[in-house]
Amino acid sequence: MAELSDLIANLDLFDLDATATTTASDNHHTLRKICTRGCDRPINVCLCKTIPTEPISTCTQVVILHHPHERRHKLATVPVLQKCLWNCEIIIGRRLSYGDSSILDSLYTDAIEKPNEPLRALFLFPGTGTLPSVEINQWKYSFGDANLNNHVLIAFDGTWKHAKEMVHASVPFLSKFAIQVCLNYDVGVHGGTIFDSDLILRKEPFIGCMSTMEAVARCLRVLESNGDVIELRMVEVLRAMVRFQACFLKPMKARPRLFKKGRVDEKKNVKSELPG
Repeated sequence: MAELSDLIANLDLFDLDATATTTASDNHHTLRKICTRGCDRPINVCLCKTIPTEPISTCTQVVILHHPHERRHKLATVPVLQKCLWNCEIIIGRRLSYGDSSILDSLYTDAIEKPNEPLRALFLFPGTGTLPSVEINQWKYSFGDANLNNHVLIAFDGTWKHAKEMVHASVPFLSKFAIQVCLNYDVGVHGGTIFDSDLILRKEPFIGCMSTMEAVARCLRVLESNGDVIELRMVEVLRAMVRFQACFLKPMKARPRLFKKGRVDEKKNVKSELPG
């Protein structure tokens, strides 16, 4: 049996599309009927009914570094996220540096020229020993009643491994003008799967990890004056994506955790030393 995470990551629900076929020479090629009304997804997983008719306008400018591998992933949420938000810029790459974005370039220049001005850019990623972060609600409360308009939210879209690499590669640039924030998380607790939540598309490494679309929605709830409404609209679209994906999954029992050989031997030794 394949690992649960591999099953979810590799499942290609688009190939299950019952679409017409055509013949080119002696080869048969399945043609996917793509929705042309706006979502650009296969018709049987069309999201046009849930994606806002007009992109949501926000005071916050969202910038997302989108890993090249994610462009080919069937479960990537960034293409849908971009259709939901008006002020959303997508940068394809593995790191952020000067010249990638006019918005980020201007923030960098302003921070160099006006070092005493408060920073209005945030980059979202869980903190580590070398890169501490502040929970975004705590960051907001530190401003009291100050105006929080016109902030720039930077997010990283990729697998957990890729996202860590992208952040570390981008920090030399971002640290000049942005503050690292995070949502609540706990690396000590295993993350859920699509079987555990109607908002999870891929298995998460630990509690607090989530899709880029959900993470941005949670942040906009804090940053925008009508954040509750914006979050609700975006989460509704994500929930529809998960619902489509779940239709093609069969219920599975979670596999028991496997210990490395060294840990198994330790358990045997401990057991053999117990009386009786």
